[in-house]
Order: sequence, then structure tokens, then C-alpha cells
Amino acid sequence: MAKTKSAYFCQSCGFEAPKWLGKCPSCGQWNTFVEEIVDKPNAAVPNWKSISNGSTSLQRANKAVQVTDITYSEEHRILTPDKELNRVLGGGIVPGSLVLIGGEPGIGKSTLMLQLALSMPAAKILYVSGEESDRQLKMRAERITPQPANGGAAGVIGQGCFVLTETSTQNIFKQIEQLQPDLVIVDSIQTLHSAHIESTPGSVSQVRECTAELLRFAKESSTPVFLIGHITKDGMIAGPKILEHMVDTVLQFEGDRHHVYRILRAIKNRFGSASELGIYEMLGAGLREVSNPSEILLSQRDEALSGITISATLEGLRPMLIETQALVSTSAYGTPQRSATGFDTRRMNMLLAVLEKRCGFRLGNQDVFLNITGGIRVEDPAIDLGLAAAIISSHEDMPISSKTCFAGELGLSGEIRAVNRIEQRIAEAQKLGFEQIFISKYNLPSGKKDNNQLDLSHYNIEIKAVSRIEEVFGLLFG
Repeated sequence: MAKTKSAYFCQSCGFEAPKWLGKCPSCGQWNTFVEEIVDKPNAAVPNWKSISNGSTSLQRANKAVQVTDITYSEEHRILTPDKELNRVLGGGIVPGSLVLIGGEPGIGKSTLMLQLALSMPAAKILYVSGEESDRQLKMRAERITPQPANGGAAGVIGQGCFVLTETSTQNIFKQIEQLQPDLVIVDSIQTLHSAHIESTPGSVSQVRECTAELLRFAKESSTPVFLIGHITKDGMIAGPKILEHMVDTVLQFEGDRHHVYRILRAIKNRFGSASELGIYEMLGAGLREVSNPSEILLSQRDEALSGITISATLEGLRPMLIETQALVSTSAYGTPQRSATGFDTRRMNMLLAVLEKRCGFRLGNQDVFLNITGGIRVEDPAIDLGLAAAIISSHEDMPISSKTCFAGELGLSGEIRAVNRIEQRIAEAQKLGFEQIFISKYNLPSGKKDNNQLDLSHYNIEIKAVSRIEEVFGLLFG
């Protein structure tokens, strides 16, 4: 009998070492090495590779070719009924892609994927679950499947969805070879185990080997695969960091479990933009797409309140109007507090320094609190102008009209800098009924041709073009 081979793996980054180490030389973490048994058989080609055009990879000899000799045609994407998911993926599911979805426990990852499987009756989808039984999945499917009206038949909803409760990759690939699905969903990658590795499911070596087998299957059969992944207490996807490098797309499902809205954000995407996001509403009957996020991010208030402004931001290609709130009060302690929710605290300190230096507002002994409503985090510098106006509105206790919005970046010298895609921001504000918007005058047409310059001829909203922060306060507060 061959001797059992073991190695030590870092549970943080997946670094392999022949002996135990106190500190990982790769990521610098302490006490993260765990011994795992590694025993790989000689059979390097799994049985499922026979479904790839009837030939195994051993019969194909790859050779180097010139990039000019490679023939390329536009890849046909699979469009799903979920428009939010299509947007985040870059226009649909790419055949042969490997997509990883991570998120907090109970946030709705399994519900999102099962809802996707049930909503595509024309496709044959295999839902592999290593965490729930088939009866549990049936209960969830009954809950999120819309019931027919007037007691009619259930129709074709869920007709192409096949459920498999299995954790062995060898058995999963046997079922795949028999079924030949159009899409495979694995819930979750941490529960799978391969017979090629003698270690427990969820370990670094098992996660890496199972992902590699699924990756080879996806690329050779052109079948898209969705993987659901767990996350650690730090918010990172559990397992080795190489897991995120191996897959084509990494999606993060975010949101507060005590609120109804969920955000699907692309962290990595080889087939599209990594700055897109989709917004869902968690209901008793599943996840509902939010087609117009501006309406849920803006609160409906009857009276004018100080410290509240509306800013026009962009997430990928989607314009959104968000409510930015500020509270300025006299500090009761020696050191004033600075706190920001959904916004970078260092950038907030920069805005406060500009307001004090360039405009003369004394904020050094004031507590300042900023909040971006809706539970989202914004890094777009175009909300600088709206935040500065909210801070001064709270400081002077003078409300700003709820029909006014802002889109401009604030420079260190107090100038209002131009922002990109200003036309989309103005169009979104006009569509939601706003009466005026403050923008930088450098977005206006001039003698030179510039992609950021604006054509004012087809807008019905009043556009206030300003160049300095002092002009904004003069127009707002007189």
C-alpha cells in the first residue's frame, strides 16, 4: 500500500507547505496552517469528459497559434428572465462560464438561484444541493413559485428544473452525463468533496480540486456553472483566494437581514463591467427585481427638513438618485466625532476641511455624521456637492428644496469639477420630477470638443451651472 501523503495548507490564502509554520509566508496570517491528507490517483481524466464532443482531452493536442489566426465570433449569451442578473453579468450568462456567488448566511443566495432555475422552463437546469434535502427544496419552490389564478394548472414553471442532493463530484458528473443540462447550479462549493483528495469537505485542497473539476467541465462542455460560496466572519469568501482567481465572475450578495432590500454586486467579471449592481426586494414569495432603484432610495417626506439633499450617482451604467443626509451638532466632548455610513470617512474629512478653509464655516468643534440611505455604499465623487450642501444645511438649520438635486465633484480649492455621463444623471432627475439640478459649468459646451460636455437643448429641468462652492451656497441660502 502506498504511503499516505499529507501537506499543510493555509486556511486564509491556500499556501501549501511541507511542514507546519506559525506564520504564513504568503499572506502573513498567524496560526492558519492545517494538515490535510493529499492522495491523488493516476487517473487524471474524469469520466465526464466524454460528453465534450465525444472525445477526451488526451485526444486533443494543443499547440501555439498566432493571435491573428484565431477566429472569433460574438458569443451568444443566455438571457434569463431576471433583468437585474443579466445586467450584473454584463448582458446575460456566457456559455462555459464559471460564476461564484457569495454572501452572508440567510441573505438569499439559494433563493436567488432556485428562483432562476424555476423561471427558465425552456432550459434544462440541474440544481445540485449539498446542504438541503429534496423535500426542503420542494417547500421553497412552492413558496416562491407564483400560484395560478382561478385554480388553474401550474403551467410550465419549474418544468426544466432538476434537483440532485449529492456532495460527491464523481456522482454529480455521472448525473450530468446522463442529463446533459444547459445550466448547473451548485449549492454550495464548500460541501462538495472529490475522491481524488482524502480530506474533509470545505478544506482548502477539497475546494480547490472540486472547483478545478467543475472548471474543466464548464470549459470543455460550454455549460455555464453557478457556484454558491460561504463567507467568513470578515466578509471574505471562505476557502483559498485562488478560488476567486479560478472563476470567471465573482458576485457578492449584500444587504442587511433586517431590511428588505438586497444588492447583487459584481466584484470580478471577465465578460463585462465589474461596477454594475442589481437591487432586489426580499418578500415572502421570493426576491423581486427593483427596476427603478431611485424610488426606493428616496424617502417620501411631507415637510422640508434640514441636512437632507439628493445626489445623482452612477453604478456602472445605471444612474441613481440617492438621499444624502448630514447632521452637524455642537460637540459635547473635547474631540469632535466624525462618522460616515456608506461613504469614505477620509473623503468626508476632506470635504469638511474645504468648507472651513474656502467658505469660512467653523466646523472644527462640531460633531458631523453622514449617512447614505438605502444601505448602499457610494464611491462616486459626484456626490461631493450634495454632501457639502447637506452639511451646511444642517449647520445653518436651513432646509433645501426636495426638488433640487446635485451632481458635481468638489476640489481642494473649492472648485466644482466636471463628472462623467452627466446626461444620464440629468435625464434620471428629470424623469423623477426634479425641478433643478446643480452641475459643474465645465460640463457645459465650450469652443473645444469634449466628450464630457453637455447639450442643453432637450432638457426641461432647470440646470444650475456653477464653478465654485461659494456660488452654490449663494444660490441656495442667499
